[in-house]
Amino acid sequence: MAEFLTAPDRVDPPYRDGERAAVEAWLEFHRATLLTKCAGLTPEQLGERSVPPSGLSLRGLVRHMTEVEEGWFQHVLDGRDVPDLYSSTDDPDGEFDGVGRDGDDPAAAVGPELARFADACARSREVADGFGSLDDLGRGRTSRSPEQVSVRWVFLHMIEEYARHNGHADLLRERIDGVTGE
Repeated sequence: MAEFLTAPDRVDPPYRDGERAAVEAWLEFHRATLLTKCAGLTPEQLGERSVPPSGLSLRGLVRHMTEVEEGWFQHVLDGRDVPDLYSSTDDPDGEFDGVGRDGDDPAAAVGPELARFADACARSREVADGFGSLDDLGRGRTSRSPEQVSVRWVFLHMIEEYARHNGHADLLRERIDGVTGE
């Protein structure tokens, strides 16, 4: 089967930028890095698990980061109720566990999942653009604390979240086809 996704252009964050531009650039870099790790693979390869008993896969990471984008930007910053797309109270790891279940057709599912990820990132950018300062507080709350969080905190958390999962993506990609780096 031909490759499914072409690697996006990744732009190195500027070395001398203001704080807002820097955190936005680093978040964009990490979003593109996740997609770069998925590029050139078939839908079936994107769903390959790391090692038993882990349910970790590149496809699962994309699904997870879609929920993370929506949760932090739309729910915590914008204050909207956002239902989980893949996980639930009964299956908190549904974004990972649902990959490869009976009836799952990777060829049919991966395209819409990547589109949902792109849409979630676009909505996150729109929400962030609605705040004038990194010191502004979000309109919603996290499940971790009753306190409101700042836009800065959300950006830094998202950079951390992507950096951690992009490390997982490096290992998954190397296991699938030996590609490392970048």
